[in-house]
Amino acid sequence: MIDLNKIHQLPTILSNQIAAGEVVERPASVVKELVENSIDADSTEIDVTVENAGLKLIKVVDDGNGIESSQVQTAFLRHATSKIAEQRDLFRVRTLGFRGEALPSISSVANVKMKTSTGDIGTQVEYKGGKLVAQSASESRKGTTVEVASLFYNTPARLKYLSSPNTELAKISDIINRLALSHPEIAFSFISNGRELLRTSGRGDLMQVLGAIYGVKTISKMAPIKGKDLDIQVNGYVSLPELTRSSRNYISLILNGRFIRNYPLTKAVIAGYGSKLMIGRFPIAVITINADPALIDVNVHPTKQEVRISDEPMIGKLISDAIYEMLRDKQLIPDATRDFKKPFNAEPHSFNVSTADQVQTNPPLFDVSSAPSADLNQPKVTPVVVKTRADLTSASVAEFDQLLQNEPSGVPVFESAASPVIEAESTAELQPADNPKPQQSELITQTGFPDLTYVGQIHGTYLVAENADNMYLVDQHAAQERINYEYYRKQIGEVSDDQQKLLVPIVLDYATSDFLLINDHLDLLNQLGIHLEQFGQNSFIVREHPMWFKAGQEADTIKEMIDWILFDHKISVAAFREKTAIMMSCKRAIKANHHLDSLQAKALLRRLPECENPYNCPHGRPVLVKFSNADIEKMFKRIQDPHHTDEEIV
Repeated sequence: MIDLNKIHQLPTILSNQIAAGEVVERPASVVKELVENSIDADSTEIDVTVENAGLKLIKVVDDGNGIESSQVQTAFLRHATSKIAEQRDLFRVRTLGFRGEALPSISSVANVKMKTSTGDIGTQVEYKGGKLVAQSASESRKGTTVEVASLFYNTPARLKYLSSPNTELAKISDIINRLALSHPEIAFSFISNGRELLRTSGRGDLMQVLGAIYGVKTISKMAPIKGKDLDIQVNGYVSLPELTRSSRNYISLILNGRFIRNYPLTKAVIAGYGSKLMIGRFPIAVITINADPALIDVNVHPTKQEVRISDEPMIGKLISDAIYEMLRDKQLIPDATRDFKKPFNAEPHSFNVSTADQVQTNPPLFDVSSAPSADLNQPKVTPVVVKTRADLTSASVAEFDQLLQNEPSGVPVFESAASPVIEAESTAELQPADNPKPQQSELITQTGFPDLTYVGQIHGTYLVAENADNMYLVDQHAAQERINYEYYRKQIGEVSDDQQKLLVPIVLDYATSDFLLINDHLDLLNQLGIHLEQFGQNSFIVREHPMWFKAGQEADTIKEMIDWILFDHKISVAAFREKTAIMMSCKRAIKANHHLDSLQAKALLRRLPECENPYNCPHGRPVLVKFSNADIEKMFKRIQDPHHTDEEIV
């Protein structure tokens, strides 16, 4: 028994298991190390097969240089490598691996079989728990095959920290996607439980690899970039501003064939777009950087995904300038007729569903962006053109004037017959009055919210209101956001079977890693009425949606909800519903610089006291601010310092 009070050298197997804690975090780490070894061996084809998300089996087959029989056992020793030989080699590393830790670390926590050959008689070895248990000759096919089975069988504590099988498989897929993007000249294939998830051609065409990963629709909205300096060359593809994601994870930085994570360079990619990206949205980008290895230090992280770059600011500027130049010469107006070119009938996608039997509390104010439907019985009016003063006395002008005078006064959008406000209120009158809606005066008394009288509007953004003692400025967008938020929070919380069928189903395409993560959260989406069906390789189809979706924004709303899952894999049902309510309230709220007439403004102020919290929008911004009479009098110097005399006050 070892005396723990004395310093001693750790056994080799234990040392390797400690090293495995840094290098082999999960099945994806094993795949990364083995595939990088295959790339360093000058392979042109690499096939990856996994079972049970890599816990049961990981198999990597390549056609690389192979390992000589006399060196196979040496490859499983710690810090044994063919990539470097002396200290100065650390500052000119051109390979993906160089530490010599991968094979001994993996073999210490799994059962590993390797077959390898340089073209002559091959060698087969088997390691279990870091110990060699068998060695023999094998076939002479040039290349290497590595099988890793029963990962973490002797370190069961590791298994407790792994995620669900789909999540672990998504991480493996993401690693292979990044490696395929880094080396389009290599033909990759990835198979999980007999299903092919990725295949690339190996022709060196980066756009083809992008298409295999993200789909044809995505690459149609991507554009090439290039930039060059004395020691550095930058090229790749970035998405147009109309194609974005909710996280930075879709920005791939490849430095000398190595996928890296570098926050300053990621910021440089985003900076290249300037103000063309929406807040909280990020592009899809694959940026390949070729630089002198002497400028890069890769020996700073066990997984080598973080590196030090001596000319980092200059590389960032090169990337930003390349993206800026591309966008400057690019037509950035989205094609509004793109959807009409599809072989579908261009009719509205929704059915008219009666809601007469639905009683809704605090429904959202009517969307002011959609005007009431036109009366089909109205006579057609010929456009009147007035070019000279004499035209004002023409018969056509007189006819138009007569029609205008006879037309009924416009009903404000908030109070129109088509408005859900009136519909809900009239429906409520037909129901038994078990819980009658409180009157406005009662609400004001209960909540303490001021009784506001509408005065006017400023810049189409703020409403001016008053009561007996104060003046108020109301942010019309924040006010309707709050009203809508409380409505949608209730609607989303009450899961209903009421769905609206789509005449043209929505097809959503995703990368394999995203597809697997979404599959893991289908129950969460179902709880909110979003039913996704698998449709092809990495696609989903949506045939119906909840009734509370805004017409015309069904696809965008579903995509945004799915983005939250991809951004936060552990999001709870409560948080998911909260985010959805906030998103819908914002989408359907009045925007700034939208002028309201007095009836619309009064309807908004009348609905505000009905909210549980009428003082803040869902994002926490104030809905209204107060100016007391004393504040206003101070502004106009009607209240002055005590040392002034009464004669000085006009």
